[in-house]
Amino acid sequence: MAQVPLAIVSHKRQVCSLYKRALRNLEAWYDRRNDYRYRAVQLRARFDENRCKDLGEGIQLLACGQKELFETKHFQPRNFANSAGGCAFEREVIPPDWLLDYWHPLEKAQYPEYFAKREQRKKEYVTWWEKQYGKPDPKDLGHH
Repeated sequence: MAQVPLAIVSHKRQVCSLYKRALRNLEAWYDRRNDYRYRAVQLRARFDENRCKDLGEGIQLLACGQKELFETKHFQPRNFANSAGGCAFEREVIPPDWLLDYWHPLEKAQYPEYFAKREQRKKEYVTWWEKQYGKPDPKDLGHH
């Protein structure tokens, strides 16, 4: 799903994306920092050497680079822990704001400034909502 283009991407952006994905692929293949840096410098030299002004040639080089990346892709690429595909992706559950409405008054009393500001902001939000969309019709609020 991450590879689905949502907009037209410029050629320059596609080349930068290819370069970054190639670097990440090198990170997966070479776990020692000096080996990785050596290969990264070689990769950068290849990109600089193949820089061209002709768009047709650039498109062809981009397609060849994408094909080469696909063929040399690591069988178990590294993923950042909190990124999609990582071991900790979506592990931290962020509680919704309405949960604070169910706190006991003694719990709320421990943070008086926060809850005073929160109530003020809730009132401001209701005022904004009614100004933006109008007041709700009381007939629509009844249960079915």
